[in-house]
Amino acid sequence: MSPKANQAGFSLIELVVAIVILSIGVTAFLTLIINAGKNSIDPQIRVQANAIARAYMEEVMLTRFCEPDFDPDGDPATDCAAECSVSACSTAAPNACGGINAVGGAEAGRAVFDDVCDYNGLNDVGAQDQNGNPIGTLGDYTVNVAVADNGTMLNGLNANAGQVVRIDIDVTHTTGTTTSLSSFKANF
Repeated sequence: MSPKANQAGFSLIELVVAIVILSIGVTAFLTLIINAGKNSIDPQIRVQANAIARAYMEEVMLTRFCEPDFDPDGDPATDCAAECSVSACSTAAPNACGGINAVGGAEAGRAVFDDVCDYNGLNDVGAQDQNGNPIGTLGDYTVNVAVADNGTMLNGLNANAGQVVRIDIDVTHTTGTTTSLSSFKANF
């Protein structure tokens, strides 16, 4: 027997094919691990955005429907439910019970918001507490609040008659993930 016939091993072509197959497998595995890491952050962002939206919604819902000084007939015995007869947040109606034309008007800062309409148009870049102070760890979120009082209906209650408003809160993370939350506040 010749010495060449007894030698066992891989040819150069077999070695190159094995390296190519192994590198494809390693690349696919690393891609899977990287994507799993990226996608595991998204649920955390959504959970935090939902918590922020709920906190803002609770804050808005705990305020009054009407401006506290709203009393067009001057009789303290009648309340907001009896006297508010136009769209609550209307900027045109002189009788708006929570809009800028109401007695007291729209407050200048979130720390002094006292009725639901004061929150209309709120845009916080970086989530803030109820006094308007930034919460440092939530700086990547933007919060927008809209209070709709025109054409909104809820079980026979009409926003145009000062009976109900719809509150929409959108929380957006810098990654583009947006969480929305809506609710109604009735004048009762």
